Amino acid sequence: MNVDVLVSTMNQQDGKVLLEKLNINDNYVIINQINNNNIKELIQVDETNKKFFSYIGKGLSKSRNLAINKSTADVIAIADDDMTYQKDYTNIIKEAYEKYKDADIIAFVVEHEDKKDEKKVLREGRIGFLKSMKISSVQMTVNRESILKKSIKFDEDFGAGSKYYMGEENIFLFDCLKKGLKIYYVPKKIAILRKSESTWFKGYTKEYFNNLGAVYYRMSKIFYLIFIIQYAIRKYKYYKNDFTIMQVMKYMYEGVNRYKREKDESSILLWF
Repeated sequence: MNVDVLVSTMNQQDGKVLLEKLNINDNYVIINQINNNNIKELIQVDETNKKFFSYIGKGLSKSRNLAINKSTADVIAIADDDMTYQKDYTNIIKEAYEKYKDADIIAFVVEHEDKKDEKKVLREGRIGFLKSMKISSVQMTVNRESILKKSIKFDEDFGAGSKYYMGEENIFLFDCLKKGLKIYYVPKKIAILRKSESTWFKGYTKEYFNNLGAVYYRMSKIFYLIFIIQYAIRKYKYYKNDFTIMQVMKYMYEGVNRYKREKDESSILLWF
């Protein structure tokens, strides 16, 4: 079983420094998106098990999809550039897939550097739709052949640098479950997430709630209203000084309508 770590990064000028920070000791595919005119030379490495591609563009989901296409591994681990992998991460991943032979996706523990005492929120075993919403992209490892057979990829309308700047991993996991793939959670640490400023979360704003509404609708056209209501109530203590529950639900529903409208317009254009 081969394992590739798929890293999405931006404006890297020295691949060796990045690899040292990540502590990757096995195969990898690094996608380096460029939007910086100061970078004079695009790094390109295309070896059998070590691949580093630079290109001009943006969008986290686009980067993830390109990395999946460039990989040839059996299992892929989704990574960001602010992680540091455990020394034995490859063995941990391989052992989990040996244990759960029917697994299409296995999520692991990625510990936040500033939250080391954080309680594990899931028990080991198979997870469904609701529990998948607790999984972040950097925890995910994926049987590459499973998603290729089902034509599943990250929705490029969502994620940092995209039209809707969040939610790509939740949409991806929901798409996998809808198409019958099996997801497991194994509470073993494979990496630490280093402290870094979020590229997309700037606090609870109208724009944030608009985006979240679109994410919920894209995840499920049946249950999105339930997701909206529960979120507005559950997170009230975090935004109560700025918004009411009704305002937050209204903003999320506006995001739903925006997404619907844009998709309808796209469908009309396909006829011409």
